[in-house]
Amino acid sequence: MRHPTPTPPELGVKDGLAYALFLPEGEPDAGVVVLHGGGSSKESHFDFARGCRADGMAALAYDARGHGESEGSFGPGAIDEALAMVELLRAHAPRVALRGSSMGGFQAIHAGARDPSICAVVAISPAPETGLLRFLRSGQELEFRCDAEACVPWLESLDLAEAVAQLGPETALLLMHARGDEQVPYAVSEQLYEAAHEPKRLLLLPGGHHRSVQHDLELQAASRKFIRDAVRQAG
Repeated sequence: MRHPTPTPPELGVKDGLAYALFLPEGEPDAGVVVLHGGGSSKESHFDFARGCRADGMAALAYDARGHGESEGSFGPGAIDEALAMVELLRAHAPRVALRGSSMGGFQAIHAGARDPSICAVVAISPAPETGLLRFLRSGQELEFRCDAEACVPWLESLDLAEAVAQLGPETALLLMHARGDEQVPYAVSEQLYEAAHEPKRLLLLPGGHHRSVQHDLELQAASRKFIRDAVRQAG
């Protein structure tokens, strides 16, 4: 039995950033900007974006600078670029959330702290600055183009725990982490949860690995419900 081919997203480029926009048939009541991890690409999260569209929400997945089809190198403009994608999606949805994994979770929290009108932040195995700095200083070959010289002082100036504490009262936070994560210890999400204000939720999953949470269909559905609930409570 052949399965129908899913409707492709609308593809576009804004300021050198390649994105894919998933719009439902009806008018969306919310939208989600999807931020991938280091060395990944927007296509890795089309499964989640299609789930948003099926639920009646809009979704925008984009290639961070230095990744996929986007121009340039990853650097200190990453948070501003995430917020630019939020503005792009606001043309299609009245309330916008952020959903990021690993390095994308780091960006999502910092962007949410800068824009109190974001209705929810879903951070999956968020990578703290210390881990990102350790990786840059390790001498390992990067899987993406990165302005390491500019990133080091930028990352040193940031604090993920401070950012999570600065999320506005209208921004709900969902942290999701596998206990078996071999790259970012689940204690990172526990510490961020303690630093955050309500409304907040922490989901720690048994076993797993660094990428297991983001592609689990039940957990994807749980994060979409969390975003919908945040929109409803915000009125």
